[in-house]
Amino acid sequence: MSRVVIFDETGGPEVLHVVDEPAGEPGPGEVRVRIEAFAVNRLDALVRAGTAPMPARLPHARLGCEGTGTIDAVGPGVEGLAEGDAVLITAVPDMTAGGTYAETVVLPAARVIERPAGLGATEAAALWVAYSTAYGALVEKAGTRPGDHVLITAASGTVGLAALQIARQIGAVPLAVSRHAAKRDALLAAGAAAVVATDEEDVVEATRRHTGGAGADVVLDSVMGPGLAALANATRRFTGTLVTVGWLDPRPAPYPGNAITTHRYMSFEHTLDPVAVRRIAAFLRAGLRTGALHPAVDRVFALEDVVAAHRYLEEGQQGPGKIVVTAG
Repeated sequence: MSRVVIFDETGGPEVLHVVDEPAGEPGPGEVRVRIEAFAVNRLDALVRAGTAPMPARLPHARLGCEGTGTIDAVGPGVEGLAEGDAVLITAVPDMTAGGTYAETVVLPAARVIERPAGLGATEAAALWVAYSTAYGALVEKAGTRPGDHVLITAASGTVGLAALQIARQIGAVPLAVSRHAAKRDALLAAGAAAVVATDEEDVVEATRRHTGGAGADVVLDSVMGPGLAALANATRRFTGTLVTVGWLDPRPAPYPGNAITTHRYMSFEHTLDPVAVRRIAAFLRAGLRTGALHPAVDRVFALEDVVAAHRYLEEGQQGPGKIVVTAG
């Protein structure tokens, strides 16, 4: 049997509960992973609350789009993977039907990769979604180059912190945006070349000051909302790129008509492509080896405390790093 987190109706964290279910056997081309740890993502909370673009398959819906563990069963036709291999889960075909909030999960073998050597389970659980999203947006979508000025909103969030590190690894110049000047020192310590605190300064004026008047070559935005227009004005005209990766502000955010390139990026664009996954994995392994990338964990909960983990996320007091739940 396997403990699994489910919910039968949408709502607050209290709708989540743990049940026992058969672990399931892998079919052709599938593996079963015994989960050691998984991260709690903002998308999970949106799905649970019924406010995400994807509807939950109620009742008996599940959560979780990333995790790490060891393979404990291999289906027919699977090559290159064996029982006992430590892996990262890179994508879940339908998380409300087979999400990673569980002790075991069965999924296609193509959706796991080798866990980077030397990375513990809790740190590994904090790696994939944040860093693959930041990589995909900055490298695959925006084509960030050494020397580019990269403006990163919600920089103290998990994708923002990953983007600071990835920009540094590329050789770009990361400029962090935060609503609070009190976070300036922490963001500078995290790798930002400069911090724009919007409770003290205008984002357009500050960005132009830090870029010699030109504007940012790349803007990575996790917020959306009406502030998107200001970010467009902070982007270098004609050659700049604005990529949005989140929707922390639910208010309308019409895409700007400025003379810049704009993209709406969803990580599944690349995490469902095995060729792109190999590029992402190679980039992340290189950054982990050199120390350029270092996933942070804010707080760890046990599986039976998953309701508390979601409450902690919604309180908004999360420090730098991911909320991780251990399942083993």
